[in-house]
Amino acid sequence: MSRLNTGDRIQESEVRNQGNSSHLLKAFKTMDIEIVRGEGCFVYDKKGKKYLDMYAGHAVASTGHCHPRIVSTIKSQAEKLIFYSTSVNLSVRAEAASKIVSFAPPGLQSVFFVNSGTEANESALRLAVAKTGRRKIIAMENSFHGRTLLSLNATGTEKYRKLAPYIIEDIVFAKFGDADDVISKLSPDVAAVILEPVQSMAGAVTAGEQFFVKLRKATKENGAFLIFDEVQTAPGRTGDMYFAGKYKVVPDMITLAKGIASGIPAGAVVVSSQIADGVAYGELGSTFGGGPLACSVICATYDVVKEKLSNVRECSIMLFAGLRELAGIKSVGGAGLLIGVTLSKPAAEVQDKLLKEGVIVGTANPPDIIRLLPPLIITPAEVELFLSLFAKTLRTV
Repeated sequence: MSRLNTGDRIQESEVRNQGNSSHLLKAFKTMDIEIVRGEGCFVYDKKGKKYLDMYAGHAVASTGHCHPRIVSTIKSQAEKLIFYSTSVNLSVRAEAASKIVSFAPPGLQSVFFVNSGTEANESALRLAVAKTGRRKIIAMENSFHGRTLLSLNATGTEKYRKLAPYIIEDIVFAKFGDADDVISKLSPDVAAVILEPVQSMAGAVTAGEQFFVKLRKATKENGAFLIFDEVQTAPGRTGDMYFAGKYKVVPDMITLAKGIASGIPAGAVVVSSQIADGVAYGELGSTFGGGPLACSVICATYDVVKEKLSNVRECSIMLFAGLRELAGIKSVGGAGLLIGVTLSKPAAEVQDKLLKEGVIVGTANPPDIIRLLPPLIITPAEVELFLSLFAKTLRTV
């Protein structure tokens, strides 16, 4: 894989997005670029313009673009077996499950594979209701868990939750980071508490140690399951393979997706032995979940990410320190390489200007926050390049 030379220049030629097909349902907005290839932390448009990717396609490109080990794994597996469903045993599926569990804290021991984060959250919530015999779910304000029925209802951001075909009244919301508020809503009919350890779309908001410690103690005493939605925080994005286990807090379930397979669609629910022992045949299902291609890439991705954990920590420290020195930035939050930057200017304007400078970043629900979720293989030189271009952009917006 090629590496950035600090003397490299990002081209400044403009490009128009001409790749939007009239046959695509207009369900989402796109940036005004058309990407045709990627390498490492960079992507390129069809005119050859180079973009530093500080967003990784919603945190999906965890190992960067076209990592040699990932490409080799895909080629090798595709030559052997691209797909077979869960109606047969696959050694690569068992290997992927073992790989996921090997990095989890003790107590989380079984994996169910799906294709996306919302499927993972939907499955986890269904399990919680089924295994407790309870109906009520506590979720967090400003959260996002996906777009299927239960996941959307458990999303604490109103503009998304109102898209649900109907509202499930058994789901209530508490203040993220306020353990007393969550605990006040616990009752004998609560099946689960679900949360993102770092609320990404809220602007990369996290909570202190005591919040998680108190919440774990209270949910255990209440007989409710604790679910960590780690779709964006794992593997490796916070500097540890999982947030689960941090502060010695082990949830009953963690949900995974996005970066676990370097861009191949994959998701998973990791559950405790208590839950696993009570799952019956046919209770959960997924046609494509746990397919051989996805599972082979999960294994390779986890190996690459494990090797890059110290790099994640180093580059995170550099980014936090560098960002806090820039004029026009009010605050910096988040953890590891999931960072929210609160600006004194509208984030959309800064995002557009950065794109012209050859940098891709994300925005968040708050209109003044830029989100940074770069590939976990980002180098210190690439961090320096970003900080330089960000500083230049903030001076001119």
